[in-house]
Order: sequence, then C-alpha cells, then structure tokens
Amino acid sequence: MWFLKRLVASPGSCPRDVYSCYRLTIFMALWLGIVPYYVSTSPEGRGRLTASYFGYINIITRMAIYIGNFLYSTIDRASLMSNFFLTDISNVIDGLQKINGMLGIFAILTISLLKRRKLLEVLAIFDGLETEAFPRVGVTLHQAPATKKMNRLVIILVGTMTAYITCSFLMITLRDAATFTMSAVISYFSPHFIVCAVCFLAGNLMIKLRIYLSALNMVLKNLAHQWDSRTLKAVTQKQRSLQCLDSFSMYTIVTKDPAEIIQESMEIHHLICEAAATANKYFTYQLLTIISIAFLIIVFDAYYVLETLLGKSKRESKFKTVEFVTFFSCQMILYLIAIISIVEGSNRAIKKSEKTGGIVHSLLNKTKSAEVKEKLQQFSMQLMHLKINFTAAGLFNIDRTLYFTISGALTTYLIILLQFTSNSPNNGYGNGGSCCETYNNMTNHTL
Repeated sequence: MWFLKRLVASPGSCPRDVYSCYRLTIFMALWLGIVPYYVSTSPEGRGRLTASYFGYINIITRMAIYIGNFLYSTIDRASLMSNFFLTDISNVIDGLQKINGMLGIFAILTISLLKRRKLLEVLAIFDGLETEAFPRVGVTLHQAPATKKMNRLVIILVGTMTAYITCSFLMITLRDAATFTMSAVISYFSPHFIVCAVCFLAGNLMIKLRIYLSALNMVLKNLAHQWDSRTLKAVTQKQRSLQCLDSFSMYTIVTKDPAEIIQESMEIHHLICEAAATANKYFTYQLLTIISIAFLIIVFDAYYVLETLLGKSKRESKFKTVEFVTFFSCQMILYLIAIISIVEGSNRAIKKSEKTGGIVHSLLNKTKSAEVKEKLQQFSMQLMHLKINFTAAGLFNIDRTLYFTISGALTTYLIILLQFTSNSPNNGYGNGGSCCETYNNMTNHTL
C-alpha cells in the first residue's frame, strides 16, 4: 500500500489540468500496451499527451508475442487447464477460450493503435471544457477529487487482477504434480491484463463525463433557483454562491443575461456529447471484444463450478475440490467486476445526461421572457437530437439492460452444457467416448 500511495502521490499530488488527472491512468495503460502516450509537462506548466516510442514498440511487441505464443501453444498443445482436468469437453472449451483470448487481444491492440488519435481528441475536448467553456458560466473544476476517483479505480482493478494472477500462479506452481509451460501461462493469463487496462481507461473517461454533466445540470438548477427566489437582478459584480461541491464549485454570474447563460450551456452540452461520441468511437470495438471474452469465460467457469458442486462429473484433477472451485470462481468474479465497471460507468453517465432534459423543461415552464423561452426550446430540440449513448459496435447498448441480456444467455448456455454432460455416456470424462461419438449415439437413438 505504501508503494501505491507513493506512486499516486508523486506525479499527480497537485493536478492542475485534465492531463494531470490522467497521469497514472495513462502511465498504467502505456505499460500494459493500450496507449502509445504518456503525460508530460509543457514549458508553461500544463500537462499534455506526448507520443512515446516505447509505447509503439510495446504494442507491436505484445502483438507479436501473443500471436506467436498462441501458434506455438496450439502446435505444442500446451495448456494450463490440463492440471485441472483433461477431457474431451475441457479440451474443446480450452481451445475456444484460447482462440477467443488471443484473437481478442490482437483486435484490441490493433484498434487501440489505429484509433489512438481519438483519445487525443477526447482529452482535448475535456481540456477545452475546463479552460474555456465552464468558466464562462461560473464553474471551476476541482482536479484533486477527480484524480482521487480515477486512481482509486485503477488501483482496485489492477490490484484485483494482480492478486488473482499471483495467487493462481502460486497455487499451481506449489503443486508438485502440476506441469505447465511459459507459453501456456501467457496464453491463459495475458487477456486479464488487456481487459483490465481497457476497463480502467474507459471507466476514468466516464468519470470526467459524469462530472461535466453534473456541473451543467447544476448551472441550470442554479438559474431556476434564481427565478424561484426572485433574485435575478442586473448588477455589476459577480456574486459568489455557497455551492462548492466535491468535484467543482460555481459562482452565479448575475451580470449575464439568462438567454446568454442558456446559450453557453447549450454549447457545453454539445461539447460533452461530442466527447462522449468520440470516446464511443474509440472504445466501441474494444468493449465488444472484452464483453465477448468475459461472457465466454464466465459461461465456462460457471459450468465447471456447477458441474463440480452438483456432482455431475467424475473429475480427475491434481487439485482438491475446494481449490478447483475457488480458482474458477475467482476468475469468474474478476470478469464480472470488469463487466460491472464498464456498464456502471456508462449507465451513470447516461442517467446524468437524462436529467438535463427535465431541468430544461422546468425552466421552460417558469420563464416569462420570449427570448429565454426560444433559447430553451432550442436547447430542448438539441437534447432530442444529441444524446449520450454507448454501444458495442452498434450491436447492443452498454447500460444496465446488458445485465439482463447476459443473465438470460448465461442461463441458457449453462443448461445446454449441463444437459450435454448428463447425456454423455461417461459424463464426458475418463476413458469414455469422444464428443463426436456422443453426438453420433444421440443421433442414432433419435433416429
């Protein structure tokens, strides 16, 4: 813990801008091979993203190692799963996981490299919002609380992943009967690092989006409060309000016309939506790949655990039942955490954006000025056409409805796998027939 505190406190203890907030996030993503940038400091004292030769070499090297290792382990038939069981079904499942993981990693690294400029565009929009747009409506963003939330997410995800991999590796190596090769270890554990990196990078971008939406909603609520309390007067000075929140503080600019404040709020909303759309373009295929990998691993891990706990298998393993169940349960929980971090970050940003429409229409009902009403109607139309939405390559939305979809698909596949095992002559284990023979027997009985 002391090392993590020092790592977080040393470069980013006093973040001054958007880029400083993301110092630890970008640093970890750089080392894990997701982004080829690092946060540097300009001569003016401001942060900026700088291209790193190490980052490019790291990404390309990882791609070569993962693909080469996948081909070698396939030819050599090296598998970490053979220490737990070696059956026809487990071989098929292990092959599917290996193909899904390696191809998924290659796709994520390739997309991250090709769309790297989208990340620059997102952070440039964030910087423009904080240095130009929000100050015009009296909002000052606090960097320290946002940095704390981001660093906490990085530490939780990286710490969980590191703890799981370390404990799993120790459990396997401490077994005298266990055998494994380095290619098998890389094939099995390498997807964990990439999934973790994409999850905290996407989650930390969502954190900033939520802060901006909260600040925008507070500006509009403050305007409504002025109308309710009849304090909207033309004076020649700024009146500092008592609204000092965790991530930002704001003062009421009463010298400005309400129509002008609404116009600038529209521009802020447009920039936030543009940043969200750009982030979605950057992450859309990566999130699709990660959710696919996570779903496949969760299905098979749940199958292994349920089959063992229900006593449907005659498992011949080098590990005790408790160790077997713990290993696959922890891996399943690890990928559940990854999915939850992605879905919750996206869903909370969407919910924040939906609150803006209610506030705008509340202002529309209260205003007496024709000019202000016209601006609010324009804002209402903008809210209808510009909505924050995150999808996985346009195939499905990334929000809480995804939980229901995954649960339904997970239940269906588990029932199919358990029934297939039950119908197998020797439960798919031991010296029984292969999967193909089982299928032929089932077909003959049907005919």
